Amino acid sequence: MEGMGNYGEEKAEEPNYRGVKAMPFIIGNETFEKIGTLGASTNLLVYLTTIFNMKSITATNLINVFNGTCNFGTLVGAFLSDTYFGRYKVLGAASISSFLGMLVLTLTAAVKTLHPPHCVDALCVGPTPWQMAFLLMGFTFLIIGASGIRPCNLAFGVDQFNPNTESGQKGITSFFNWYYFTFTFAMMVSLTIIVYVQASINWAIGLAIPTFFIFASCLVFFMGTRIYVKVQPDNSPLTNIIQVLVATIKKRKLTIPEDPTVSLFNHVSAKSINSKLSYSNQLKFLNKAAIITPIDNINPNGSSGSRWTLCSIQQIEEVKCVIKTIPIWFACIIYDVSLMIIRNYTVFQALQTDRRLKHNSFHIPAASYTVFQMLALTIWIPIYDRLIVPCLRKITNKRQGISILQRIGVGIGIAIFMMLVAAVIETKRRDVAQSKPTLGIERGKGVISSMSGYWLVIQMVVSGISEGFAVIGIIEFFYEQFPENMKSFAGSFFCCGFAMSSYLSSILISVVQRMTHEGVSRNWLAQDLNKAKLDYFYYLCMGLEVLNLIYFLMVAKWYKYKGSGDETIDVPSEDMPTTHKNIV
Repeated sequence: MEGMGNYGEEKAEEPNYRGVKAMPFIIGNETFEKIGTLGASTNLLVYLTTIFNMKSITATNLINVFNGTCNFGTLVGAFLSDTYFGRYKVLGAASISSFLGMLVLTLTAAVKTLHPPHCVDALCVGPTPWQMAFLLMGFTFLIIGASGIRPCNLAFGVDQFNPNTESGQKGITSFFNWYYFTFTFAMMVSLTIIVYVQASINWAIGLAIPTFFIFASCLVFFMGTRIYVKVQPDNSPLTNIIQVLVATIKKRKLTIPEDPTVSLFNHVSAKSINSKLSYSNQLKFLNKAAIITPIDNINPNGSSGSRWTLCSIQQIEEVKCVIKTIPIWFACIIYDVSLMIIRNYTVFQALQTDRRLKHNSFHIPAASYTVFQMLALTIWIPIYDRLIVPCLRKITNKRQGISILQRIGVGIGIAIFMMLVAAVIETKRRDVAQSKPTLGIERGKGVISSMSGYWLVIQMVVSGISEGFAVIGIIEFFYEQFPENMKSFAGSFFCCGFAMSSYLSSILISVVQRMTHEGVSRNWLAQDLNKAKLDYFYYLCMGLEVLNLIYFLMVAKWYKYKGSGDETIDVPSEDMPTTHKNIV
């Protein structure tokens, strides 16, 4: 076939991999960074409502926008890393930015002039424009830091191991295990010790602790500079996507030939790390970008002389892998909206619930109830892998027990039950607050229901099990379905889904607040939950999840996994990559 020629390109020099030696610096950096960022973000909602005297709606929307921007910014971070600076430089600059952001946030709590005065009885004064500007400056530094760290940290750790050796592959597996253990450990510390210090001792100290940890993460990261493998930036995967779209538009009037195996251009570079993909008829219109015309220029080595007018079938199929995930991505976004709402409003429910531990003076911090979600997830994963999956294998004859999309679908189905449980529990909490003796008044909220806060553990446990199916399945889905050279972009794509979820959650809350704010009896999201109809809001979210599950089942049936093409265009074996030089 035309375009198949001599690809005897000189291979790049093998990096000096020092995975085991670099691992302590990478894991140390990850541990300190996660403890620092999670220690600040998990209780940020309470901080804004108690120290900055913001209304719950305003604080929730601000947190949603902040989280959404952090996740959406990962696309910029991945682009800069892959195209210009490389992961090491982006991680270094992002770590410093995170430290500056935490330092600013700590100052807002430590310096009295940088936050509003405490509420006196029912009189609460909001932040001044200068106080708000200083707070937002800290948020900006944190956003820059998250935008660089989140898409690069996991890939940078994998870069330290040689994927072509047995020891390197074992090192990568070990690194993944330690990475997820680090995240869980950091979440546990943040939701217990740090949150307790912030809520019960002092906010300045409670924010200074994670600031110190982020400073330590910077020191540990730069200490390993001399032994790191620093992968040089390459062309951005976004460029490949745009090239295929531009070439398709330019050739939109052409007709795809009946025999694509001899008429379409298909060149694969010897340096490509991507596995060979079969020709497929899904999104068939994109195949027009591979039609060879008289004006197309082909280089002596068989590559396209202008990839903006002529793209190979391999490149087109790689772009299809990305585009085909978008309908699934939309369903995941709606699913994440429910998770974010249940996390945020469980905190508000906890504030007006009996949080005493065995009826003594110790109160469980409201934000710490999220730890039950993490515990449920941590316990559920080994149960699923060791007990449930082997049983499912006997029924389905699949290595994973059920397919990735089936796993996501089960998680979405459990989310429906999660919202139902949360609604029932909220109805009980409000009824108890209105009919039985209360435990005082929560500042800025209302009376505290005598219902035990342990009831909230139920919805957190169901949420954790739902995440054990859906969220892990979503991560696995994007990682497996994206081409090998787009793994960092897959991470950004995943984070962008969380960004969209944050924005949609904020929009949904604002719309419900605007439509129901008239009259005390109608306000679903009133500041005082005892006068609100939060259970109605949960039922609304449950209805959205039902529609989302129906939509997901439709697009999942349409979806074809990567490599399940219609026919294969044969490529000589010497032109196909046998090793993966740069796993991201």
